[in-house]
Amino acid sequence: MSSLRAAIADAYKTAMLERDKVTVGAMRLIQSSLKNKDIEARPSGVDAIPDEAILSMLQNMVKQRRESITMYQQGGRPELAEIEAVEITVIERFLPKPMSAEEADTAIAAVIAELGASGIKDMGRVIGELKTRFAGAMDFQTASAQVKAKLTA
Repeated sequence: MSSLRAAIADAYKTAMLERDKVTVGAMRLIQSSLKNKDIEARPSGVDAIPDEAILSMLQNMVKQRRESITMYQQGGRPELAEIEAVEITVIERFLPKPMSAEEADTAIAAVIAELGASGIKDMGRVIGELKTRFAGAMDFQTASAQVKAKLTA
């Protein structure tokens, strides 16, 4: 069992023992999504998705909830937006701490130097390496713009 999968299972058990209904509800959503991803992966011969895929799934869950919060606030349903915000807090416990702008800039510069990237044609390689090393911690939409700026400078 992967370490992230074990952490999710442990957090679920703890929330149940503490009778924390809100956390239990959010953990059930995570467990359900995880089970669905495992089932989707079976035709390709994978019984359980790796930690990288779990991180991606969790990031998508956070993104969906942020979009829902916006919709609920626009629709005048603050109580539903509050539930979504609590779920985000529970999900984010399993995601790595996001990198600061300075940390991301340093990491990007290091990878560019390490790969010997010199032009825009190397952008795909640099982004690929960043995704391998910093999945879950780096915002790749912002990183992509930073990489492009550094490679065209």
